Amino acid sequence: MNIVVEFFVVAFKVLWAFVLAAARWLVRPKEKSVAGQVCLITGAGSGLGRLFALEFARRRALLVLWDINTQSNEETAGMVRHIYRDLEAADAAALQAGNGEEEILPHCNLQVFTYTCDVGKRENVYLTAERVRKEVGEVSVLVNNAGVVSGHHLLECPDELIERTMMVNCHAHFWTTKAFLPTMLEINHGHIVTVASSLGLFSTAGVEDYCASKFGVVGFHESLSHELKAAEKDGIKTTLVCPYLVDTGMFRGCRIRKEIEPFLPPLKPDYCVKQAMKAILTDQPMICTPRLMYIVTFMKSILPFEAVVCMYRFLGADKCMYPFIAQRKQATNNNEAKNGI
Repeated sequence: MNIVVEFFVVAFKVLWAFVLAAARWLVRPKEKSVAGQVCLITGAGSGLGRLFALEFARRRALLVLWDINTQSNEETAGMVRHIYRDLEAADAAALQAGNGEEEILPHCNLQVFTYTCDVGKRENVYLTAERVRKEVGEVSVLVNNAGVVSGHHLLECPDELIERTMMVNCHAHFWTTKAFLPTMLEINHGHIVTVASSLGLFSTAGVEDYCASKFGVVGFHESLSHELKAAEKDGIKTTLVCPYLVDTGMFRGCRIRKEIEPFLPPLKPDYCVKQAMKAILTDQPMICTPRLMYIVTFMKSILPFEAVVCMYRFLGADKCMYPFIAQRKQATNNNEAKNGI
């Protein structure tokens, strides 16, 4: 094809992409079904991971829950089983009432499996993944959600905590994807969800290790998405989730300027997950919550660095993590005092 003609074809496709993106704002796309599909969620024992599990359970997915904490993971599984029982009761009532025209997934297929897994350890991931394939089957939806934060300034942070943050928040995505992507490629079907953070798009002071891990996983996700497109595996979808500060307790104490805080409060976990689920079920490539994060990311990309610094200082975002770090340090000191260290 002549390069001039090709240029205009590409220009048209770019404009058409804008039209389709605008249409999503006006007409809500139909959500796809995940009923009966195996959905694996890392970090499912608490926070967003637990809420993702409950949302997928309500949509009749077969759940595989990974967490390093066995007890909390089993608690999530108990909540999932309660949802499954409610679905079974609703199905039975519908059949009894003669409203069984729609296909109803048998309750025996609604199962939840729990695995204790440290995703920061490569061999643990691969061994657990092999168990999942043998005991459950192939994974269709992979939600990489597990995350940690050290809560120390760079020069006060032990090297092992920095390594731990990078392993769990970033490297684990490589291991889980390598474990489950091959089958997705074979059948050209699947969905990989990366739960990152707005701190993977722009940074702030005091959390260098966390920001580096989230920037890294955003880069991993984007490169993986391009690789799937280059391989023309359009049946495998990817969704990047980048929420603002979520009120899960992970960053307890983090504060921006008090006059600005009412307009940009921490996100409610339920709201964050429901917005992410809408994006996942409509095959949206990326979601930032709230939408203001798109604007902040764009401004960070075009403004001079000193202008960004001025904006951060006005918002109180330049030192927003300092109260959180101080609280973590105080908690550590208190624990050491209790243990007589």
